[in-house]
Amino acid sequence: MLKAPLIVFAVAGIAVAGPAAAQMQDMSFFITSAGPGDGANLGGLEGADAHCQTLAEDAGAGGKTWRAYLSTGNQNARDRIGSGPWQNAEGVVVAESIEALHSDANSISKETALSEKGETVNGRGDSPNRHDILTGSNPDGTANENTCGDWTLNGEGSAMVGHHDRMGLRDDAPSKSWNSSHGSRGCGQAALQGTGGDGLLYCFAAN
Repeated sequence: MLKAPLIVFAVAGIAVAGPAAAQMQDMSFFITSAGPGDGANLGGLEGADAHCQTLAEDAGAGGKTWRAYLSTGNQNARDRIGSGPWQNAEGVVVAESIEALHSDANSISKETALSEKGETVNGRGDSPNRHDILTGSNPDGTANENTCGDWTLNGEGSAMVGHHDRMGLRDDAPSKSWNSSHGSRGCGQAALQGTGGDGLLYCFAAN
């Protein structure tokens, strides 16, 4: 007599998991829940893209080509990530197009810039603060000079970062910029953490 309820619960669990799994498959934007762990030495763009791809696959959204939103001396972040639209793990669209992404029309915020697991990423006021997201980019998505040696250094240097929570020390445009707020104090993991970061990346599905 005890077997029937157990079967019912198992079936109910499958019914709940279905839509959640489908939503993850539709995800096309996230912040990495963790960086590779070697500061801004990401193994170049290739290593950064591979990190995005691996996390996406682990989350059930690996059936796309994932790219890290990073610029280098010869590549602009805006040219690497496709044409949009992009949505988070909850199905919320953060930008309809490249133009919208790099304008006030994007909806990137602490509430929408979720990790690949659908979790909120710590921002200003949280402990630890992790709102500095590596980009190496200017506000329009073109390359900034601060890229920690095109993402190969973990010592001296600087990386341009953005604030996913759109908050900073001042009430100005850089403080509120999701992709171009300020340079880091260095390229090592401790230096990135010292300015409110953790070596995290924005990842976008390019197809």
